[in-house]
Amino acid sequence: MIEPPRTATQHAFIALAPPDDAKDELAHALSPAYAACPDLRWNRIEDWHITLAFLGEVPVQVVQTLRSPLADLAATRPSLELSVLGGGHFDERVLWSGIAGDVDGLHELAEAVRARVRDCGLAFVERPLRPHLTLARARRYDNASVTAAAACLNGFTGRPWQTERLHLVGSTVSGHPGPRRYQDIDAWSLAPAY
Repeated sequence: MIEPPRTATQHAFIALAPPDDAKDELAHALSPAYAACPDLRWNRIEDWHITLAFLGEVPVQVVQTLRSPLADLAATRPSLELSVLGGGHFDERVLWSGIAGDVDGLHELAEAVRARVRDCGLAFVERPLRPHLTLARARRYDNASVTAAAACLNGFTGRPWQTERLHLVGSTVSGHPGPRRYQDIDAWSLAPAY
């Protein structure tokens, strides 16, 4: 029996990314955690992002239909002032740093993004927005390192920064069970802040 060809798919999400100097500031604050917890699976700094809508595995041609609606949205949405704040963990397995600043505006942007995705007819699981940057994941049965790494960020407050671009991102897995690698499919400048 000949199987029909598979439709090309990719994991995709829509996100904001801190500027490089804000990432460098956070990486510096994480220096003690990097040294104390080398066993964590650390995300690459260039992959740190705030997910607004996680789309999951989507046919490539469907991802392409999102470009124009997201470009139109970005052109009308003002830049937001945000900052990185402290650290914590989800279920002692995922290390994160929080987001402060115009969090209400961030929620409004996320809802506008999700509405555009729904308008394109794309079904996706809508998770509550918990603004954060995912920094690392524990390897199996090693939750103590995540807790220790989160403690290194107690009291950390990053400098404020302006969001610049809305990113449509695709992720791939390089090797199994290798870390995810993220790459912009496209990105659009947000409107200047009011």
